Amino acid sequence: MKRLKISANGPVLSRMVYGTWRILDTNPTVQEINRRIHECLAVGITTIDTAEIYGLYEVEEQLGAAIALSPGLRNKIEIVTKAGIYVPCSSHPEWKTAHYNATEKQLRASLEKSLRLLGTDHVELFLVHRPDWLTRAEDTARGLNGLLSSDRILSAGVSNYTTSQFELLNSHMDQPLVTNQIEFHLLHSDPITDGTLNQCEKQEVLPMAWSPLAGGRIFDSGNPAAVRLEIAAKEMSARYSDASLEQLAYAWILAHPSCPLPVIGTNKVERLETAAKALEIELHREDWYALWEASHGHKIP
Repeated sequence: MKRLKISANGPVLSRMVYGTWRILDTNPTVQEINRRIHECLAVGITTIDTAEIYGLYEVEEQLGAAIALSPGLRNKIEIVTKAGIYVPCSSHPEWKTAHYNATEKQLRASLEKSLRLLGTDHVELFLVHRPDWLTRAEDTARGLNGLLSSDRILSAGVSNYTTSQFELLNSHMDQPLVTNQIEFHLLHSDPITDGTLNQCEKQEVLPMAWSPLAGGRIFDSGNPAAVRLEIAAKEMSARYSDASLEQLAYAWILAHPSCPLPVIGTNKVERLETAAKALEIELHREDWYALWEASHGHKIP
């Protein structure tokens, strides 16, 4: 699988990224998570995406334990983690209301906790998970800049930031932000028209696309847009070696000129293999627009 440097000062990541948001949904053992990482490597996926909040603050610890089972495995992967979202749960009864916190103090504390749980002394990429409406950008930047100077993080970015939020935070950074991880898929193509992907092109940073299959909604027979997409996919499938809707959905994201990196969240090895094969698909221009048309239910403006 191709690997890409996501910005001038950013890390080299695999063209597709494995996301661990739902990795604990099937109650896997640490050994099973370890096998999942090796399955990712087998198809060329070397970048693992996680977050402090995933699994209600349990995924990082399980992921770290799984990595530790294989000596040398940490050196074969890139770790992306995030911080800044805090919700009431059994492990944090002191929180009464879900809230964001991207202050310098909180980012430092969260990152140190993540490193301890992951069993590593650094991560390749650290993201502010969502904008904190009550923290000034220079405060957030101080936290990121301090972590960068300590080499505890090798690069910094954001997730779910608007263009103005990205620009403001970037203006306070000692090293430019290297990515914006955003929701982008056939059922949510707003980043094409709201300036988000244009900004990534202008800044020469590669975006990351979470939920590339819309959390499975593109397969929902009760969703009119999903039904239209299934019909469109069947019509064009033969032109791409009988590619499935799943593969065409990935190919649609991959084709965008901002070069998004899809973050794949699956607990089935065969779907990792399916996703990887989507890299072989080069959608014809008309087919790309046909999928857009199917998802929206109308022709382009």
